[in-house]
Amino acid sequence: MLRATPRATARPALRRLLVTAASVAAAGSLTAVSPAAYAQADGTGLLSPTRPGEGPDRDHLTLTVRNAGGGADGTFELYCGPDGGSHPDPRGACAALERDTRWGQDAFAPAPEGGFCTMQYGGPATAHVTGTWAGRPVDATYDRRDGCGIARWDRLVPLLPDVGAEQRP
Repeated sequence: MLRATPRATARPALRRLLVTAASVAAAGSLTAVSPAAYAQADGTGLLSPTRPGEGPDRDHLTLTVRNAGGGADGTFELYCGPDGGSHPDPRGACAALERDTRWGQDAFAPAPEGGFCTMQYGGPATAHVTGTWAGRPVDATYDRRDGCGIARWDRLVPLLPDVGAEQRP
């Protein structure tokens, strides 16, 4: 003979299970990993045995800027951790990238499709960034043809040249 479990007894057990699962999920979301540590992670999620700045885990970007004016055009190399390369401001560029890097988000993502962008023109400047950041490949293009492009560009200054400074009073 099957015996039915009364609803009153089943609910507290279910409630405990749900509360425990929610607690574990909340604790897991509080775990923070710095972008520098993430950049050292290998494909398994474990930290690399090499020291920062050595081996294939070192962040390296190649930046090509065109039509920015003021001597900002050219192709520059940038290394982070430790900061260096031919970029005019490696320390500032790496700091801008660190500031804009969020776990699980692409710091170089394009503006969302279908978004509303102001119809303003920020000039003919373009940039192409390739390489590796935070252990992930990068291949991103930037322009200043509308408000979304301008905001996306300005968010990464001084990685990208501050071409908007010439237009400000």
